[in-house]
Amino acid sequence: MQALRSSSFLTDDLRKTLSELESHLSAIAAITERKTEEFSEIEKRLKSAEEEVFSWESNDQIMIWDSGPVEASNYLKSIDEIQTLIQNFTSLSVDEYGKHKELLYRADSVLQLAMSRLEEELIHILVRYEQYLEPEYMSFRLSGADIVYDESFVSVEEESIEEAYQRNRYTNESDDYYVVDLVQPLAIPHLKSIAKAMFASNYGYEFCQSFINTRKYALDKYLVVLGVQIFSIEDVLKMEWTSLNLEIKKWSWIMKIIIRVYLASEKRLCEQILMEFGSVSSFCFLDISKATMARLLNFGEAIAMGSRRPEKLFSLLDMYEVLADLLLDIDALFMEETGSIVRIEFHELMKSLGNLAKTTFLEFGNAIATSNTSSNPFTGGGIHPLTRYVMNYIKTLTEYSRTLNFLLNDQCIEDSNPALELEDRQGIEDSFSSTFYPTAHHLLSITSTLKSSLDSRSKLYKDAALQHVFLMNNIHYMVQKVNSSKLMFFFGDEWKREHIAEVRQHATSYERATWSSVLSLLRDDNQRSHSFSKASFRERCRAFSIAFEEVYKSQTGWSIPDLELREGLQISTAQNVIQAYRTFVGRISGHISDKDIKYTVDDLEKYIFHLFEGSPRSLHHAFIRRR
Repeated sequence: MQALRSSSFLTDDLRKTLSELESHLSAIAAITERKTEEFSEIEKRLKSAEEEVFSWESNDQIMIWDSGPVEASNYLKSIDEIQTLIQNFTSLSVDEYGKHKELLYRADSVLQLAMSRLEEELIHILVRYEQYLEPEYMSFRLSGADIVYDESFVSVEEESIEEAYQRNRYTNESDDYYVVDLVQPLAIPHLKSIAKAMFASNYGYEFCQSFINTRKYALDKYLVVLGVQIFSIEDVLKMEWTSLNLEIKKWSWIMKIIIRVYLASEKRLCEQILMEFGSVSSFCFLDISKATMARLLNFGEAIAMGSRRPEKLFSLLDMYEVLADLLLDIDALFMEETGSIVRIEFHELMKSLGNLAKTTFLEFGNAIATSNTSSNPFTGGGIHPLTRYVMNYIKTLTEYSRTLNFLLNDQCIEDSNPALELEDRQGIEDSFSSTFYPTAHHLLSITSTLKSSLDSRSKLYKDAALQHVFLMNNIHYMVQKVNSSKLMFFFGDEWKREHIAEVRQHATSYERATWSSVLSLLRDDNQRSHSFSKASFRERCRAFSIAFEEVYKSQTGWSIPDLELREGLQISTAQNVIQAYRTFVGRISGHISDKDIKYTVDDLEKYIFHLFEGSPRSLHHAFIRRR
């Protein structure tokens, strides 16, 4: 251009054009020089960030956040720098030598390396600063402190059970459930800074996967500590009842601990770290918890598929009450759409257990009515095992009256919230007599069925007097159980009065059936005493002694277990018999000698108080020893 400008042949227009071209070329040169300087500066900054990232790769045994806050801050600043440089590359043109592509590739590579390192740091911090729950949330122990039966249960089929049934609860049950820190609070800012860096770099998915896997592993470890086992439906259905009952108690305890303590704490941890990223927190929490919830709910579903055996009712009601109590907790934990599947399964399980419990309860009366009646009467006329079983059974059921009233109500379970409904009904039950509730109606029906069964069993005794002793014993036992428990609130004073009257009626009927014929031997039958000969008086004494000895021999073997009832009948019997015998002896004492009277009045009174003790005796041997 300088050579052309000096040429004498150039026109003015050409010179102007050359001048403009010279200015343009100078501008291009300046731009090129500036871009070269910019690339140089970017490369310098990238190299500095690379050195920071690479320095920790050569020390992979040393964790960044363990080294101190300055080191962690510098590392995060390097990541921020790399992110900024990548964003700046988009504003630069691609040079002919591919410098732009080279730097972008280097930046992406080092960012990927840094993200991988942050994943390792995330896992390390979660594991290092993990906190274990308090001891009361770590171990399960059974205790019989809640309700302990004072008599042995037997099945409806009258198969004896060696140990008394107990409605066991875990000793560390408490209403004081609270959210805890599953990770030490000082680590939360570290985790949030890692999350922020990874999400800003579009590595949010990788963060979530590492976070979820680590927290799921922590939850699995805790389940092992709690003793949670994996049972298939077949395992549960085939399990022996004693073992299954224990597993149900453990399940009830674990459900409360997992939902109210662990998962509530896990949800808070997710929110502390990921709340600023929208629905990510809910997604991570669901992924962490859904496998555990499925495992626990599957056990409940297997129970709901089982048979309707009477002894299972208490465990079914326990499980239902646990779920009803946790219903609001579940709805709060999984309130987002992503957690709807857990909510639905939880509600369905509660409905299934409630229906099974209701059906089992309603069929209990039928089980009593259709139970096998032995062809042999119950020895001694005492309290039949079925009576003990039924009364202890319904006595325990009163502890579940609110739940049973709800289940027996005509309203559909799915149309209401049991957690709120059961709470609301408390005030109603306090205001009105419980006898108006469905539970009371069915309990009365059960005792009515029991009485019918006892009446049928009483007819197995050939001795009418023993029939009355048997019914007296069993009805008295029923009255005792009602009077000494919450059953009284369901049955009422009128029921109690009616059945006390029945006990007295059977006592009177016993005396009439046993002693009418015996005492008739002492009566004169409207004949004057002087019309009897001495031999006749001797014969009447002998006949009475034989009859009394027969009664003594058989009825000492009869049983009236309740001391007060036994003594009451002995006193009543003694009053009638002794009065008649004393009158008879006084009337004949002038006609025969004392040696012809085998038993004195005192002897007779003493022997009457041997009756109903359940140990057969022979009066003949007692008389010989006395002589």
